[in-house]
Amino acid sequence: MYPNVQAYDRGVMFNPDGRLFQVEYAKEAVRKGATSIGITGADSVVFVAHKNINEPLAVPSTIQKVFKVDSHIGATYSGMVADGLHIIDASRSATQNHKLLFDDAKSVESLSKQISAYMMQATQYGGLRPYAVSLLVGGIDDSPKLYEIEPGASFLGYKADAIGMGKKMATEILMKEYKDGMDLDEAIGLGIKIIKKVSEAPVTEFNVDIGYVQDGKEFTILTPEKLRSHL
Repeated sequence: MYPNVQAYDRGVMFNPDGRLFQVEYAKEAVRKGATSIGITGADSVVFVAHKNINEPLAVPSTIQKVFKVDSHIGATYSGMVADGLHIIDASRSATQNHKLLFDDAKSVESLSKQISAYMMQATQYGGLRPYAVSLLVGGIDDSPKLYEIEPGASFLGYKADAIGMGKKMATEILMKEYKDGMDLDEAIGLGIKIIKKVSEAPVTEFNVDIGYVQDGKEFTILTPEKLRSHL
C-alpha cells in the first residue's frame, strides 16, 4: 500500500503505478456520454451522433453533437457538453487563424495534433483538470481522414471509429460491416444502423445528428427533414 494515496487523486500527477487518476475519471465521463460514430468512405467522411434527450420539455434543436469546424472539416464529441463545446470553439479558432496567417486551409491531421496538444496542457499543470471529452475529427485532405482525440490527449487515425457509451458494441459492428470504399449513402446507413442498435430509445430525426463532407464539397449537416429520409 502506497502512503498518502489520496494525494494522487487530487491533481494531475502520476501515482507509483504510472496512472493518472484524473485522466481515468475523465475517460469514465466519456464512457457515459452519448454515442458518436465517424466513418470514412471512398471520397467522404460521415459523422452520426446520438443525442441523449432526457427532459420531456427540452427543445431538441438546442442540442448539437455534429459541428462544422472548417469548410472541409467536421467534428463530433462524447462526454461533458461544456468541455466538448469549448474544444470545438478552440478548433474553429485554430483553423481560422491558420487561414489568416498562411492563406491556406489547415489539414485534418494538423488540426488533430493541435487539439491534442491543447488538451494535453490540462494533464500537466496543477489547478487544471483534464477535459472530460473525446472527439472525432474528420475531413478531406488528399484523401478522407478521421482521428480520435481522447482525454489523455493521445490521438490516432481510424477508418471508422466510435466514442461514448455504445463504443464497444459499435466497434464490434464496424469491424464486421465496415468496408473500404463505401459510398456516402452506405456510410450514413451503417452509422444509423449502429445508433439504432446501441440506443435504448427509438431513433428519430430529433435525437440524432448527421454531418458529412465529400471531396470538393463543403461540410454539410443534415436538417431534420433531410435526415428523416435516412431513418
